[in-house]
Amino acid sequence: MSILELSNIKKTFGDNIALKDIAFSVIEGEIISILGPSGCGKSTILMIIAGLETPDHGDVHWKGSSILEVPPHKRGFGLMFQDYALFPHMNVRDNIAFGLNLANLSRAEIQRQVLEIMDTVNLKGFEQRDINTLSGGEQQRVALARSLAPNPQLVMLDEPLGSIDRSLREHLLGEIRKILRKLNLTALYVTHDQEEAFSISDRIVLLRDGHVEQVGTAQQIYRKPTSIFVAKFLGFTNLMDGNIVKSNQKSVINTPIGYLPINKNITGKVTVLIRPDSATLDQHKTFQISGKVIDISFRGTITRVVLLVDNQLDKSKIKLTFEFSSNQPIPETGEHISLSFDPKDAIQLFQH
Repeated sequence: MSILELSNIKKTFGDNIALKDIAFSVIEGEIISILGPSGCGKSTILMIIAGLETPDHGDVHWKGSSILEVPPHKRGFGLMFQDYALFPHMNVRDNIAFGLNLANLSRAEIQRQVLEIMDTVNLKGFEQRDINTLSGGEQQRVALARSLAPNPQLVMLDEPLGSIDRSLREHLLGEIRKILRKLNLTALYVTHDQEEAFSISDRIVLLRDGHVEQVGTAQQIYRKPTSIFVAKFLGFTNLMDGNIVKSNQKSVINTPIGYLPINKNITGKVTVLIRPDSATLDQHKTFQISGKVIDISFRGTITRVVLLVDNQLDKSKIKLTFEFSSNQPIPETGEHISLSFDPKDAIQLFQH
């Protein structure tokens, strides 16, 4: 059952429409990533849920009841900002205890909760440390501990790893997910980085220009993007124009690299996506293409190969990028190679 529901949320700032009919729900204990490019409305959604902004239209329900009239401090939600917003004149303990002090708890209870959450985020022994002497990763943990200390019903993290280098970011992503799972928290995680979203979340809400473009698990969104925008945002570049035509009494897609089979009952113009991980260097699949290797990029477990493919329509060239396991023999730049793929698995169509 959904614990948080947003319905038809609209928000404008002057002439700028920040959010348009935002609607999605969150199940208790679920980690949801709100993903999208800068300026698409991700942080505005958090501000509305937290009560720091009021929508022009729509509603926010928590456990079945509207919370639009509930003051921010009574919603019981935790919010962690990108810049952490730590108090430089306070030590680690006092930063973490800040929200607890506002709850009128006893000193003993505050001390107990602070020590407990510090142990959870691996900050044991840091109570008296000066905030200004901490590393970026340690400050991130303090900010997370402060947002978790009051035992929030919902925790919201706004680009929490935006200022941390990639190697540390991957480590902290795992830690954050582990902590949220250990505490069985419902969480919203805002990011513009698809790898972060894929790593930490149970489901993803992908935004574009203030509206929801697609909702699903990381695998669902990666394997079946619902629009050209989603495909491009995920980094897919093998996109080409196609036209559905008849060939030997069958419908096929006329593309720059040849006629591709189609298993959908559609007509007209389409955009064709060929998945970069779909091709093999052998000749055992249904469809073959050939071309010249013009670039090779080693990416650890995979190697990315850019192929200049002969355009069968007008003899011009088209670039396609494919990914292969790095532990297999990879062709060299300048080499002419043939690849094969199964169109049923490799191709996705976007109808115009």
